[in-house]
Amino acid sequence: MKEAQLVACLQALVRTPSPQTALLEAEPAVTSFIAKTVQPMLAQAGHPGRLDAMGNLIVEAGPPDAKRCAMILTYAMTHPASSMRDPFAGELVDGAVRGRGATEQKGALAAAIDAFVSLENPSERLVLAVSTAGETGQHKAAESILTALDRTPDVCIVAIGTGGKISLANKGRVDVHIDVRGKASHSSTPWLGVDAILGAHAVIERLRALDLGNDAHPLLGRPTLTPTSIRSWPEATHTIQNRVAMTWDRRLLPGQDPKAAVAAIGEALRELKTWEIDVRGGALQFPAELPPDGAFMQCAREGHRRAGLGEPDTFVSHGCVDAGLLVRKGCEAAMWGPGEQALWHTDDERLPVRELVQSAAAYLGFLQAFQERK
Repeated sequence: MKEAQLVACLQALVRTPSPQTALLEAEPAVTSFIAKTVQPMLAQAGHPGRLDAMGNLIVEAGPPDAKRCAMILTYAMTHPASSMRDPFAGELVDGAVRGRGATEQKGALAAAIDAFVSLENPSERLVLAVSTAGETGQHKAAESILTALDRTPDVCIVAIGTGGKISLANKGRVDVHIDVRGKASHSSTPWLGVDAILGAHAVIERLRALDLGNDAHPLLGRPTLTPTSIRSWPEATHTIQNRVAMTWDRRLLPGQDPKAAVAAIGEALRELKTWEIDVRGGALQFPAELPPDGAFMQCAREGHRRAGLGEPDTFVSHGCVDAGLLVRKGCEAAMWGPGEQALWHTDDERLPVRELVQSAAAYLGFLQAFQERK
């Protein structure tokens, strides 16, 4: 696409709301965005693709029996509008497209669409996938996409805003749900109850002091354990609470077992006998690590050279999406796309046109380099 067409593509994506709701990947605005906005764009370029069981879009090009396969995995779901002014106007302001998702998901999606449709007569198999996820913190949509394919890609660009840098490694995450059960009573006679709030306090104190082990990564540092949610019941006045539910975010380093991490938390709380405490693992995203001289980085360096850009910048991320799942399945995958992470979820989310154009060119160069690898 020419620059004007690329900008118009991003504006059209931003102007179609696809926010996270309680329905997660089943949110109709998200599935409709894919089926009624993105799929027709690609169909017009000769790539109609197909929808899988979750409503993810899968578009393929090149010989189906090719020995090698590259994928660009993109995302449809954005953060909610929140307090952002005119979040879906897609206005062009000071050389940047402003709107919800422009920086995080939709700029990378526009660049990926441009690169995919611009590659002529591919000799290897290419896949462009548009996931119903983007904000859900789990691998369900990516797993559905991989199930719908007949092979795991060799390399995969996980297209999300990273300021144009390539993530050589990222932490994973498992949500740890903790239920603290006590006994309700009227607050005038607290000795007749077992206060679940005091139980939650004991849990917090125990987990703040929990030793997460000696594991450390040379780039990512140490794992973390952070409380992210807490609620209590019954929702009534003057009542000793009989239940507190909390969620903790346990960040994982490459090579760490999420089940073992959850089990260690359960073991640390075993001695708190006054309350019934249940610990279970929830949504999970795996950590990832990319070989600095592997096929992915070789294609990225060559792709940048073809696009007239310098050596690609790299970084490591404490956040995660789906790269870890792909790595576990034998695919070299990394987060990489236009848009500064500092602008995610903010009231002034915007993507400079220059960065959008450069990323589309770098993606195309990556795909071209992959085609020509021996």
